[in-house]
Amino acid sequence: MTISDHSADAAAPAQADWIRRAQAVLPAGSFGNFPGDIVIESGEGARIRDADGRDYVDYLIGSGPMLVGHRHPEVIAAVQAQLASGLTFFANNPHGIALAEVIVDAVACAEQIRYVSTGSEADLYAMRLARAHTGRQKILKFEGGYHGMSDVALMSLAPKRLANFPEPVPDSAGIAEAVRGDVLVAPFNDLEAVRALVAAHGPEIAGIIVEPLQRLIPPEPGFLEGLREIASAQGIVLIFDEVVTGFRFGYGGAQALYGVTPDLCTLGKVIGGGFPLAAIAGPAAIMRHFDREAVGEDGFLYQVGTLSGNPVAAVAGLKTLEILRRPGTYAHIEAAGRRLQGAIRSAFAAAGVPVQVVGVPCLFDAVFTEAPVRNYRDIFHADRRRAMDFTRALRNRGVLKPDGKFYISAALTEADLALTEAAIAEAAPEVAAGAVTA
Repeated sequence: MTISDHSADAAAPAQADWIRRAQAVLPAGSFGNFPGDIVIESGEGARIRDADGRDYVDYLIGSGPMLVGHRHPEVIAAVQAQLASGLTFFANNPHGIALAEVIVDAVACAEQIRYVSTGSEADLYAMRLARAHTGRQKILKFEGGYHGMSDVALMSLAPKRLANFPEPVPDSAGIAEAVRGDVLVAPFNDLEAVRALVAAHGPEIAGIIVEPLQRLIPPEPGFLEGLREIASAQGIVLIFDEVVTGFRFGYGGAQALYGVTPDLCTLGKVIGGGFPLAAIAGPAAIMRHFDREAVGEDGFLYQVGTLSGNPVAAVAGLKTLEILRRPGTYAHIEAAGRRLQGAIRSAFAAAGVPVQVVGVPCLFDAVFTEAPVRNYRDIFHADRRRAMDFTRALRNRGVLKPDGKFYISAALTEADLALTEAAIAEAAPEVAAGAVTA
């Protein structure tokens, strides 16, 4: 099977005009999320269409929220019904309360939740909550772990300079120098490094924040269990950042898959069904810091958000989670992911290119290295050029993915998967030869 090369229409006028206009009014010509060289106009199921009318099989899926696919008819119907009743109220609404009940029922660590609008906010407040609860200041995070856009989170997310642990490296201009003193950085999958840091700083550490699957990298057996043991022994709040993994790794998220329950978790992406919605979840004994009457002025964590828990996002989330609960939904996602993981391995083996397919079936990518991938530095030392070439070669063949991952959706059809497999097979020798066109 041959996939037509989409790159031939790269200068078609409709998209070129939008790109020109974006460059005039947006820094770097983009919203800051995805490269500004594509303008997406619509999506349906597992396909999206750009401003020139070209279709792509979509493994970006809005950076994760569209797990049941674009424009799912049941989600659209639920949203349209709510639009007739109002958009937002800055007060409790029935749908937000009902969604909170569903989340509490599904997520092991959750007795209560507090809504926010973005994963960045959720992680920021979870770390602040750990400080409020323990009276301590320091946060321990893992090099390469992504926890949003706060000053603490943007320490050693993707450092270009590899510092000695536990020194944090700021990933952005504009971060106050004082923030460094409140952050400790450890390598992912290294319990001994964590034990050493806790032995040296334990009474100062408020929280340990970790992605249960760090970007793509799975936890080694015993790693999450070890973090749970260390945190419990030292009175440290263990935070699982499940903004990505929540309801994607199965209905109970990564904590259900791996069998380790944190003190707090953060959720986002899937729970809003494509609308801005995120949450902090945890036991009432910690979440009570959001209640001034329960903890008094000194223990109260102030948090408000104009759109937090708005009814449009809540109904989209409720319907999305209902769809995910249906028999066979997660099995379909897993089978599709395993199929594409196998296609990548086979194609690059045939092309003579060393590759590791890192991740889990619902979230993975090709990392071009012969070495096992256990942490950020293993990815840092991999062949980044080949990874970018692979992404570009797929896009030229009608498959859209971000640099660094495939997001698998429940909407993928046999035709979508067959097109993707063919694109992978064609892309591999081109990547091997360094002949990918821009």
